[in-house]
Amino acid sequence: MEEENNISRRKLLGGLGASLAAAAVSPILSAEAAPGPTAAPLQDPTTKYPRPPFKGQSQPWPGLASQMDPKPDHGETSYKGSGRLQGRKALITGGDSGMGRAAAIAYAREGADVAINYLPAEEADAKEVIALIKKEGRKGIAIPGDLRDEAFCKKLVDEAVRQLGGLDIVVSNAGRQQAHASILDISTEQFDWTMKTNIYAPFWIIKAALPHLPPGSAIIGSTSEQATDPSEDLYDYAQTKAATTNYVRSLAKQLAPKGIRVNGVAPGPIWTPLQVSGGATQEKLKEFGGNTPMKRPGQPVELASIYVQLAASDASYATGQIYGSAGGKGMP
Repeated sequence: MEEENNISRRKLLGGLGASLAAAAVSPILSAEAAPGPTAAPLQDPTTKYPRPPFKGQSQPWPGLASQMDPKPDHGETSYKGSGRLQGRKALITGGDSGMGRAAAIAYAREGADVAINYLPAEEADAKEVIALIKKEGRKGIAIPGDLRDEAFCKKLVDEAVRQLGGLDIVVSNAGRQQAHASILDISTEQFDWTMKTNIYAPFWIIKAALPHLPPGSAIIGSTSEQATDPSEDLYDYAQTKAATTNYVRSLAKQLAPKGIRVNGVAPGPIWTPLQVSGGATQEKLKEFGGNTPMKRPGQPVELASIYVQLAASDASYATGQIYGSAGGKGMP
Protein backbone atom coordinates (compact mmCIF):
# COMPACT_ATOMS: atom_id res chain seq x y z
CA MET A 1 0.00 0.00 0.00
CA GLU A 2 2.81 2.33 0.92
CA GLU A 3 4.54 1.57 -2.39
CA GLU A 4 1.34 2.39 -4.28
CA ASN A 5 1.11 5.76 -2.45
CA ASN A 6 4.72 6.57 -3.37
CA ILE A 7 4.01 5.79 -7.02
CA SER A 8 0.89 8.00 -6.95
CA ARG A 9 2.85 10.89 -5.40
CA ARG A 10 5.57 10.56 -8.05
CA LYS A 11 2.94 10.65 -10.78
CA LEU A 12 1.26 13.68 -9.22
CA LEU A 13 4.51 15.60 -8.84
CA GLY A 14 5.63 14.65 -12.31
CA GLY A 15 2.34 15.79 -13.79
CA LEU A 16 2.48 19.06 -11.86
CA GLY A 17 6.02 19.72 -13.04
CA ALA A 18 5.05 19.09 -16.64
CA SER A 19 2.09 21.44 -16.31
CA LEU A 20 4.25 24.23 -14.84
CA ALA A 21 6.83 23.77 -17.56
CA ALA A 22 4.14 23.97 -20.23
CA ALA A 23 2.70 27.11 -18.64
CA ALA A 24 6.11 28.74 -18.56
CA VAL A 25 6.79 27.95 -22.20
CA SER A 26 3.35 28.67 -23.65
CA PRO A 27 3.50 32.50 -23.32
CA ILE A 28 6.79 32.47 -25.19
CA LEU A 29 5.37 30.28 -27.90
CA SER A 30 2.27 32.47 -28.09
CA ALA A 31 4.38 35.63 -28.33
CA GLU A 32 6.48 34.13 -31.08
CA ALA A 33 3.43 33.01 -32.98
CA ALA A 34 1.55 36.31 -32.70
CA PRO A 35 1.78 38.29 -35.94
CA GLY A 36 3.61 41.60 -35.60
CA PRO A 37 3.20 44.86 -37.53
CA THR A 38 4.25 44.70 -41.14
CA ALA A 39 7.62 46.36 -41.70
CA ALA A 40 7.67 49.26 -44.11
CA PRO A 41 9.56 48.40 -47.29
CA LEU A 42 13.06 49.77 -47.55
CA GLN A 43 13.52 52.71 -49.91
CA ASP A 44 16.62 53.58 -51.87
CA PRO A 45 17.48 57.14 -50.69
CA THR A 46 19.13 57.99 -54.00
CA THR A 47 15.86 57.56 -55.93
CA LYS A 48 13.36 58.44 -53.19
CA TYR A 49 12.91 62.04 -54.41
CA PRO A 50 13.35 63.98 -57.67
CA ARG A 51 16.80 64.39 -59.20
CA PRO A 52 18.07 67.15 -61.46
CA PRO A 53 17.82 68.46 -64.05
CA PHE A 54 15.02 70.73 -62.82
CA LYS A 55 13.10 73.21 -64.92
CA GLY A 56 14.13 76.83 -64.68
CA GLN A 57 11.85 78.82 -62.38
CA SER A 58 11.93 82.09 -60.51
CA GLN A 59 9.77 83.74 -57.87
CA PRO A 60 9.98 87.11 -56.15
CA TRP A 61 11.47 86.99 -52.66
CA PRO A 62 10.58 85.23 -50.35
CA GLY A 63 8.88 82.67 -52.61
CA LEU A 64 6.11 80.12 -52.04
CA ALA A 65 6.57 76.37 -51.75
CA SER A 66 3.13 75.84 -53.28
CA GLN A 67 4.36 77.35 -56.57
CA MET A 68 7.54 75.29 -56.90
CA ASP A 69 7.94 72.55 -59.50
CA PRO A 70 8.32 69.91 -58.20
CA LYS A 71 6.67 70.80 -54.90
CA PRO A 72 8.83 70.10 -51.85
CA ASP A 73 7.88 67.33 -49.44
CA HIS A 74 7.56 68.80 -45.93
CA GLY A 75 5.96 65.65 -44.52
CA GLU A 76 2.38 66.64 -45.31
CA THR A 77 1.52 62.97 -45.93
CA SER A 78 4.82 61.21 -45.28
CA TYR A 79 5.70 62.12 -41.66
CA LYS A 80 4.22 59.83 -39.00
CA GLY A 81 4.35 60.91 -35.35
CA SER A 82 4.64 58.83 -32.19
CA GLY A 83 3.93 61.27 -29.35
CA ARG A 84 7.54 62.20 -28.58
CA LEU A 85 6.71 65.86 -27.91
CA GLN A 86 3.37 65.42 -26.17
CA GLY A 87 2.30 68.63 -24.42
CA ARG A 88 5.28 70.69 -25.60
CA LYS A 89 4.97 74.29 -26.84
CA ALA A 90 7.06 75.42 -29.81
CA LEU A 91 7.80 78.67 -31.65
CA ILE A 92 9.25 78.25 -35.17
CA THR A 93 10.40 81.14 -37.35
CA GLY A 94 10.12 80.61 -41.08
CA GLY A 95 7.46 77.99 -40.34
CA ASP A 96 5.53 78.46 -43.57
CA SER A 97 7.91 76.52 -45.85
CA GLY A 98 11.19 74.64 -46.01
CA MET A 99 12.66 73.10 -42.89
CA GLY A 100 10.55 75.29 -40.61
CA ARG A 101 7.38 73.91 -42.17
CA ALA A 102 8.70 70.34 -41.90
CA ALA A 103 9.50 70.90 -38.22
CA ALA A 104 6.06 72.43 -37.56
CA ILE A 105 4.22 69.47 -39.12
CA ALA A 106 6.42 66.95 -37.31
CA TYR A 107 6.08 68.71 -33.95
CA ALA A 108 2.29 68.73 -34.21
CA ARG A 109 2.22 65.04 -35.09
CA GLU A 110 4.48 64.37 -32.11
CA GLY A 111 1.95 66.09 -29.82
CA ALA A 112 3.19 69.71 -29.56
CA ASP A 113 1.30 72.97 -29.94
CA VAL A 114 3.04 75.20 -32.47
CA ALA A 115 3.29 78.91 -33.26
CA ILE A 116 4.85 79.85 -36.59
CA ASN A 117 6.26 83.14 -37.84
CA TYR A 118 6.50 84.13 -41.51
CA LEU A 119 6.39 87.17 -43.75
CA PRO A 120 2.92 88.44 -44.77
CA ALA A 121 3.75 87.60 -48.40
CA GLU A 122 3.94 83.93 -47.36
CA GLU A 123 0.38 83.82 -45.97
CA ALA A 124 -0.83 81.24 -48.50
CA ASP A 125 1.81 78.70 -47.44
CA ALA A 126 1.32 79.53 -43.75
CA LYS A 127 -2.42 78.81 -43.91
CA GLU A 128 -1.67 75.31 -45.16
CA VAL A 129 0.68 74.68 -42.24
CA ILE A 130 -1.77 75.95 -39.62
CA ALA A 131 -4.48 73.72 -41.11
CA LEU A 132 -2.18 70.68 -40.88
CA ILE A 133 -1.31 71.47 -37.25
CA LYS A 134 -4.96 71.85 -36.27
CA LYS A 135 -5.84 68.63 -38.10
CA GLU A 136 -3.69 66.85 -35.50
CA GLY A 137 -5.80 68.35 -32.73
CA ARG A 138 -3.03 70.74 -31.66
CA LYS A 139 -2.98 74.52 -31.33
CA GLY A 140 -1.67 76.21 -34.47
CA ILE A 141 -0.82 79.89 -34.03
CA ALA A 142 0.06 82.15 -36.98
CA ILE A 143 2.12 85.27 -36.18
CA PRO A 144 3.22 87.09 -39.37
CA GLY A 145 5.82 89.84 -39.27
CA ASP A 146 9.29 91.02 -40.27
CA LEU A 147 12.08 89.72 -38.03
CA ARG A 148 14.34 92.65 -38.91
CA ASP A 149 12.35 94.68 -36.37
CA GLU A 150 13.56 94.17 -32.77
CA ALA A 151 10.22 95.30 -31.32
CA PHE A 152 8.38 92.76 -33.45
CA CYS A 153 10.71 89.93 -32.33
CA LYS A 154 9.84 90.66 -28.71
CA LYS A 155 6.14 90.88 -29.57
CA LEU A 156 6.42 87.55 -31.44
CA VAL A 157 7.71 85.76 -28.35
CA ASP A 158 5.20 87.42 -26.04
CA GLU A 159 2.32 86.48 -28.34
CA ALA A 160 3.52 82.88 -28.69
CA VAL A 161 3.79 82.53 -24.91
CA ARG A 162 0.34 84.03 -24.41
CA GLN A 163 -1.47 81.92 -27.01
CA LEU A 164 0.39 78.67 -26.34
CA GLY A 165 0.27 79.07 -22.57
CA GLY A 166 4.05 78.89 -22.27
CA LEU A 167 7.10 78.03 -24.35
CA ASP A 168 9.74 75.28 -24.20
CA ILE A 169 11.00 74.90 -27.79
CA VAL A 170 12.41 77.75 -29.90
CA VAL A 171 13.42 76.97 -33.49
CA SER A 172 15.20 79.91 -35.12
CA ASN A 173 14.94 78.88 -38.74
CA ALA A 174 13.98 81.91 -40.87
CA GLY A 175 16.74 83.04 -43.20
CA ARG A 176 17.53 85.23 -46.18
CA GLN A 177 19.74 83.91 -48.98
CA GLN A 178 20.56 85.79 -52.19
CA ALA A 179 23.25 84.78 -54.66
CA HIS A 180 25.67 87.46 -55.91
CA ALA A 181 28.54 86.74 -58.29
CA SER A 182 30.70 89.45 -56.70
CA ILE A 183 30.97 91.26 -53.37
CA LEU A 184 30.72 94.42 -55.50
CA ASP A 185 27.12 93.47 -56.31
CA ILE A 186 26.01 93.50 -52.67
CA SER A 187 24.74 96.83 -51.39
CA THR A 188 24.96 97.84 -47.75
CA GLU A 189 21.17 97.64 -47.60
CA GLN A 190 21.19 94.06 -48.91
CA PHE A 191 24.01 93.06 -46.57
CA ASP A 192 22.13 94.57 -43.64
CA TRP A 193 18.93 92.73 -44.64
CA THR A 194 20.73 89.37 -44.53
CA MET A 195 22.45 90.13 -41.22
CA LYS A 196 19.27 91.39 -39.55
CA THR A 197 17.24 88.36 -40.65
CA ASN A 198 19.82 85.65 -40.01
CA ILE A 199 21.80 86.95 -37.00
CA TYR A 200 20.03 89.82 -35.24
CA ALA A 201 16.61 88.13 -35.21
CA PRO A 202 17.77 84.96 -33.38
CA PHE A 203 19.61 87.20 -30.90
CA TRP A 204 16.48 89.24 -30.19
CA ILE A 205 14.16 86.22 -30.09
CA ILE A 206 16.33 84.13 -27.77
CA LYS A 207 16.77 87.09 -25.40
CA ALA A 208 13.01 87.58 -25.28
CA ALA A 209 12.30 83.85 -24.88
CA LEU A 210 14.82 82.96 -22.16
CA PRO A 211 12.79 84.26 -19.19
CA HIS A 212 9.96 81.95 -20.26
CA LEU A 213 11.98 78.78 -20.88
CA PRO A 214 11.95 76.22 -18.03
CA PRO A 215 14.68 73.61 -17.49
CA GLY A 216 14.28 70.91 -20.12
CA SER A 217 13.63 73.44 -22.89
CA ALA A 218 15.39 73.35 -26.25
CA ILE A 219 16.69 76.04 -28.60
CA ILE A 220 17.48 74.94 -32.16
CA GLY A 221 19.21 77.02 -34.83
CA SER A 222 19.20 76.31 -38.56
CA THR A 223 22.75 76.62 -39.84
CA SER A 224 24.14 75.17 -43.11
CA GLU A 225 26.97 73.41 -44.86
CA GLN A 226 27.78 76.97 -45.99
CA ALA A 227 29.22 77.55 -42.51
CA THR A 228 32.16 75.26 -43.27
CA ASP A 229 32.23 75.08 -47.08
CA PRO A 230 30.98 78.45 -48.37
CA SER A 231 30.04 79.01 -52.00
CA GLU A 232 31.68 81.91 -53.81
CA ASP A 233 28.32 83.54 -54.62
CA LEU A 234 26.87 83.40 -51.06
CA TYR A 235 29.37 85.71 -49.37
CA ASP A 236 26.98 87.29 -46.86
CA TYR A 237 24.69 84.28 -46.28
CA ALA A 238 27.64 81.95 -45.59
CA GLN A 239 28.97 84.34 -42.94
CA THR A 240 25.68 84.24 -41.09
CA LYS A 241 25.66 80.45 -41.05
CA ALA A 242 29.18 80.34 -39.59
CA ALA A 243 27.93 82.77 -36.94
CA THR A 244 24.89 80.57 -36.27
CA THR A 245 27.12 77.54 -35.74
CA ASN A 246 29.19 79.50 -33.23
CA TYR A 247 26.28 81.00 -31.31
CA VAL A 248 24.85 77.49 -30.90
CA ARG A 249 28.10 76.24 -29.38
CA SER A 250 28.63 79.31 -27.22
CA LEU A 251 25.06 79.54 -25.95
CA ALA A 252 24.98 75.83 -25.20
CA LYS A 253 27.82 76.28 -22.71
CA GLN A 254 26.13 79.31 -21.18
CA LEU A 255 22.70 77.72 -20.77
CA ALA A 256 23.63 74.13 -19.85
CA PRO A 257 23.70 74.94 -16.10
CA LYS A 258 20.11 76.21 -16.48
CA GLY A 259 19.01 72.91 -18.02
CA ILE A 260 18.37 74.46 -21.44
CA ARG A 261 19.88 72.70 -24.45
CA VAL A 262 21.03 74.50 -27.63
CA ASN A 263 21.76 72.65 -30.88
CA GLY A 264 21.86 73.30 -34.61
CA VAL A 265 20.84 71.60 -37.84
CA ALA A 266 23.18 71.99 -40.83
CA PRO A 267 21.59 70.97 -44.14
CA GLY A 268 23.22 70.64 -47.51
CA PRO A 269 21.23 71.51 -50.65
CA ILE A 270 17.54 71.35 -49.70
CA TRP A 271 14.68 72.00 -52.14
CA THR A 272 12.99 75.10 -50.67
CA PRO A 273 11.73 78.52 -51.86
CA LEU A 274 15.10 80.01 -50.87
CA GLN A 275 16.51 78.55 -54.07
CA VAL A 276 13.87 79.80 -56.52
CA SER A 277 13.61 83.31 -55.05
CA GLY A 278 17.18 84.44 -55.67
CA GLY A 279 19.16 82.02 -53.52
CA ALA A 280 20.60 80.22 -56.53
CA THR A 281 21.34 81.19 -60.12
CA GLN A 282 19.18 79.58 -62.80
CA GLU A 283 22.19 77.57 -63.92
CA LYS A 284 22.73 76.16 -60.41
CA LEU A 285 19.01 75.66 -59.86
CA LYS A 286 18.66 73.33 -62.84
CA GLU A 287 21.37 71.04 -61.45
CA PHE A 288 20.60 71.69 -57.77
CA GLY A 289 21.85 68.91 -55.52
CA GLY A 290 23.37 66.97 -58.40
CA ASN A 291 26.89 67.39 -57.00
CA THR A 292 26.13 65.38 -53.86
CA PRO A 293 26.98 61.67 -53.63
CA MET A 294 23.21 60.99 -53.72
CA LYS A 295 22.93 63.06 -56.90
CA ARG A 296 19.84 64.94 -55.72
CA PRO A 297 18.77 67.70 -53.31
CA GLY A 298 17.25 66.83 -49.96
CA GLN A 299 13.61 67.42 -49.14
CA PRO A 300 12.60 69.37 -46.00
CA VAL A 301 10.91 66.30 -44.48
CA GLU A 302 14.25 64.49 -44.50
CA LEU A 303 15.39 66.84 -41.72
CA ALA A 304 12.14 66.79 -39.73
CA SER A 305 13.21 63.90 -37.50
CA ILE A 306 16.43 65.76 -36.60
CA TYR A 307 14.43 68.76 -35.34
CA VAL A 308 12.24 66.36 -33.36
CA GLN A 309 15.21 64.52 -31.85
CA LEU A 310 16.91 67.75 -30.75
CA ALA A 311 13.71 68.94 -29.06
CA ALA A 312 12.82 65.61 -27.43
CA SER A 313 13.64 64.98 -23.77
CA ASP A 314 15.39 61.70 -24.54
CA ALA A 315 18.19 63.72 -26.20
CA SER A 316 18.90 65.31 -22.83
CA TYR A 317 22.71 64.98 -23.05
CA ALA A 318 22.99 66.54 -26.52
CA THR A 319 23.81 70.23 -26.43
CA GLY A 320 26.22 72.40 -28.41
CA GLN A 321 25.98 69.95 -31.30
CA ILE A 322 25.54 70.57 -35.04
CA TYR A 323 23.64 67.80 -36.81
CA GLY A 324 24.34 67.58 -40.55
CA SER A 325 22.18 66.28 -43.38
CA ALA A 326 23.88 66.81 -46.72
CA GLY A 327 23.36 63.78 -48.92
CA GLY A 328 26.82 62.37 -48.29
CA LYS A 329 28.93 65.53 -48.61
CA GLY A 330 30.30 65.00 -45.10
CA MET A 331 29.33 68.38 -43.62
CA PRO A 332 29.43 69.85 -41.05
